Amino acid sequence: MTPTSFYWLLALLPLPLLFKLKRRPKRHIKDERALILGGSSGIGLEIAKAYVSRGARVCIVGRSQEKLDEATRRIQGKIRAYEADTGNVEDMARLKGVIEEEWHGLDTLILTVGVSSTLPLLSISQDSRRTLEVTNLALQSNYISPLLAALIFVPTLESTSSSPSILQISSLAAVIPAPTRSLYASTKGAALLLYQSLAIEHPKIRWSFVLPSTVKGGFRGSAVDGSASSSDSPPNTASQEAKEGLSPTYVASRCLQAIDNSEKVVFIPSLVPRLGHLLYWLWPSFVERKAAKKYGFTTQSKS
Repeated sequence: MTPTSFYWLLALLPLPLLFKLKRRPKRHIKDERALILGGSSGIGLEIAKAYVSRGARVCIVGRSQEKLDEATRRIQGKIRAYEADTGNVEDMARLKGVIEEEWHGLDTLILTVGVSSTLPLLSISQDSRRTLEVTNLALQSNYISPLLAALIFVPTLESTSSSPSILQISSLAAVIPAPTRSLYASTKGAALLLYQSLAIEHPKIRWSFVLPSTVKGGFRGSAVDGSASSSDSPPNTASQEAKEGLSPTYVASRCLQAIDNSEKVVFIPSLVPRLGHLLYWLWPSFVERKAAKKYGFTTQSKS
């Protein structure tokens, strides 16, 4: 890292504080109508709990009726659960009809849907067709689902809410490359840029993008490349997720804060990931080494 790059880094550090000064006024909505895609577990479930405790009308959406039933039992309060595939046009169209019939509109859309992948791309399979199948699964959940949600619910938000808001839970991997995360990172990155572009096209809506680092829980179990049970996957990723990750409750509370205060881009934790994102453009080899170490990736991992 050259001295010039270091001074540029120091000069750019105050910029997030300046952006915070220009945020919209704090958002207040009485009897808020909140739709949470992927709300049957993890961060989405914690967000649902928080909204119910506020007295909001909440609908959680997931593909497993069993998980949805369990989620509604765990939440003390009135909540609507709806079984749907968020990557299916017909399912999402029916969901829109239910929301408009029961609530006559929507104020808040929260996207927590997504699947992981934790193998190097070329080690997924020697069969290219199998690799493409896995890629399509990642695309369907991480990109197509957010795309459909925008197509179907952006018009509803704009026409029925006095203060519409969309929060997308992305990932730090969407902006900082990491080994063994190529499919996950590229599909989450595409969805993030999609929504950031839509934010310019639809300024009436308050858009928030949350980029957490590793979160505690079983997200690794959603790996579409079969790595959750594979002996080829990096050995430390599961323990990192279980022991060192962020609390889903904390991430959920930070999401609500972002919506209420109209924060645009939120890194969790705030400082180190934001610096890492900036540092990648100033000193990429340093960030690449750190990423390889974090995910237990060595030259032997490539084969």
